[in-house]
Amino acid sequence: MDRRLLPATTLRLFNRRFNSTVSTATVLQTLKPEPAALTIVNLDDHRKLFASVSTSKLLRSSINLGLASNETFVDFGMWVMNSRLMETSLVRDVILKTVKHTMFEHFCAGETTEEAGECVRKIHDAGLRGMLVYAVEHTGDNTGCDRNLEGFLRCVEFSKSLPPSSVSFIIAKITAICPISLLRRVSDLLRWQYKDPSFNLPWKLHTLPIFSTSSPLYHTLQKPPPLTPEEELDLELAHRRLQKLCQKCVQENVPLLIDAEYTSLQPAIDYFTYSSAIKHNRDGNPIVYGTVQAYLKDAKERLFMASKAAEKLGVPMGFKLVRGAYMSSETESASSLGYDSPIHNSIDETHACYNDCAGFLLERIANGNDAVVFATHNIDSGKLAACRARNLGIQKGNRRLEFAQLYGMSEALSFGLRNAGFQVSKYLPYGPVDMVMPYLLRRAEENRGLLSTSNIDRVLMW
Repeated sequence: MDRRLLPATTLRLFNRRFNSTVSTATVLQTLKPEPAALTIVNLDDHRKLFASVSTSKLLRSSINLGLASNETFVDFGMWVMNSRLMETSLVRDVILKTVKHTMFEHFCAGETTEEAGECVRKIHDAGLRGMLVYAVEHTGDNTGCDRNLEGFLRCVEFSKSLPPSSVSFIIAKITAICPISLLRRVSDLLRWQYKDPSFNLPWKLHTLPIFSTSSPLYHTLQKPPPLTPEEELDLELAHRRLQKLCQKCVQENVPLLIDAEYTSLQPAIDYFTYSSAIKHNRDGNPIVYGTVQAYLKDAKERLFMASKAAEKLGVPMGFKLVRGAYMSSETESASSLGYDSPIHNSIDETHACYNDCAGFLLERIANGNDAVVFATHNIDSGKLAACRARNLGIQKGNRRLEFAQLYGMSEALSFGLRNAGFQVSKYLPYGPVDMVMPYLLRRAEENRGLLSTSNIDRVLMW
């Protein structure tokens, strides 16, 4: 869907209302709730916040967060995990055992589905829900993709043995069920078709808008060759894997949330996500959710276009709204090619974009459209979205509205939102320690700034 096809008045209103150059202070002032509403999410009473957490758990969590917020410690840990020391069996065993009883136990739900299930039960008893994440990352071949699919299917099946409503979502990465080289090729072809609409892609399924006029296209500077017969077969196999997973989620009535990736791969991921949503999201029930990264300059326009296109098709859409985690790599990639970063120029612009997108989605929910997961560790954004939801009359327990934080992080915000009556989920990765290590390494690298600013949780825990 081309931006030019949207009504001019609609675009003017959207651009005026969601101007990404506005500061966070301006947004907060614009959407500032009534004074009485400021107490909706109360983080001042630490005893009430952590009433469901044992003293020993609080102590371990505080220590682990302290270590994880130390950049020197994180740098050393990443160096060790990526060094040749891991090739020595004895040293590897010692390191993995140390990781298991520190960072793994803090940020992960366990090594097996049974351990993950026990973690879900514990947080469910505390009034939270679980997003089950079979923590496999990038895959390079069809054999690995098939193996990962079986893991995702077991995850969906296992979720139904847990207490009703205790599992909010199954999380999946397209990079785990489609070879990453093929995702890069498909993204190149989709970008070129956006540049040249006459460029034919015979394999392309019906989808929602993937690009806007401000989307980064510099990854594809030359016309890419068409997919080879072997690549088309691999693409068909990847589609079959995703459809099998979607069908399983429809059968068990548990939503599937597709994580985002780098901008070099994201067009293909959005293509897979939206084409599956068109097929499986029916009768007001969004089963397949996509992810919008608000730190990208084109996030608001793409969100608006996808949402409106889905509404026109009668497809209920679900979105997870995040800020984004690949700031350094995205900026370096763009710079190496001589282009500006696709990331907002300041953290204030990213905050403003997130809050603008949140306001847009909350209004959609209030009008009976779309569904959203606000995945945020930012207290101001959490409070603002909660107040906005109340002001719009969105009732407690509305199944179209969920807040979410990573397991082991932002516990105060999670419990504060829970106490305010909102549905709150924790992102629960699980799998054998050695398999989950790439996940932990990426999270450590991605969340450096977040971990170093987790002081409020540590203070409240103490």
